[in-house]
Amino acid sequence: MKSSEKPFVEIYADGACSGNPGVGGFGAILRAGEKEREVSGCEVLTTNNRMELMAVISALEALKKPCRVKVTTDSNYVVKGMTEWIAAWQRNHWRSSQKKDVMNRDLWERLLNAAMQHEVSWEWIKGHNGHAENERCDLLARNEIKKCKSSSGQKGKRVEKA
Repeated sequence: MKSSEKPFVEIYADGACSGNPGVGGFGAILRAGEKEREVSGCEVLTTNNRMELMAVISALEALKKPCRVKVTTDSNYVVKGMTEWIAAWQRNHWRSSQKKDVMNRDLWERLLNAAMQHEVSWEWIKGHNGHAENERCDLLARNEIKKCKSSSGQKGKRVEKA
């Protein structure tokens, strides 16, 4: 399939944590033309970085066929990880430049796998700066934290469709 034949999807993603570690939530918006879908979820004990990763992973995993994708996030961790650091991590057998194990390797590998079938570009934006989709993703993530806290304390993932 030629690149020009692949659908173009915009993904906006954000993660949040109440305490770090603590209860975390993530939210993402997928937009293809006029179509939109939201994905979100929570975990009882996690970190902000893991939720930032899960927002993008969940969105990419929701795509049913290869696409051209633009991921927009306020997470430098995710953007720099995918554009600057990950090749070296792989070359160094998942060891950082400080010779330590790469944190969140499980999610980085999952993100790599999810991104592999798509043509992905990565854009960082400043968080909490009035970007409509980023604010909406932040609200999705914070709402998931509330849901997770009010549930029976079980680890859960929720997927919501708009």
